[in-house]
Amino acid sequence: MSRIGKTPITIPTGVKIALDQSGLVTVEGAKGKLTWELPKGITASIEGTTLNVARANEERSVRALHGLSRALINNMVTGVSQGFRRDLEIQGVGFRAAVKGDKLDLSIGYSHPILFPIPNEIKVAVTDNTKISIEGIDKHLVGQVAADIRAYYPPEPYKGKGIRYAGENVRRKEGKTVQ
Repeated sequence: MSRIGKTPITIPTGVKIALDQSGLVTVEGAKGKLTWELPKGITASIEGTTLNVARANEERSVRALHGLSRALINNMVTGVSQGFRRDLEIQGVGFRAAVKGDKLDLSIGYSHPILFPIPNEIKVAVTDNTKISIEGIDKHLVGQVAADIRAYYPPEPYKGKGIRYAGENVRRKEGKTVQ
């Protein structure tokens, strides 16, 4: 039995979960609404203030999806009640970012500014021209937007310049020495 899959999900107050016969799970809360379809062989049931995820049989493919389904539904519940946030830091002389309408303007040492389109479900805020905050209710989308922004200029190991996650430790390398 999956340790993660058999753990019940507690439903906080203010969150409504609707289960459809076709396996569609709809979670609605103060911050928004998310939907996801359960894979074949996985079922969910609500008992009071908890939601349980069960599997139909012991096939390898169904067992693999049991814990995944529970984790994704738990992320949906957390997202609509509290939301998710990722913070990025820009390090480098002259590197900066700014939000212009529905685009993030990155000036990170290239010959042209990079305009990153911000998805509608995501809120991006820039403070001190070097700190980017990404917020939303979908954990996957928040993480993907943060990874896409970081991919434009990942931190390099010699000077440490680039875009990094807040608190990320970058291993530095020693440069060439003259003998």
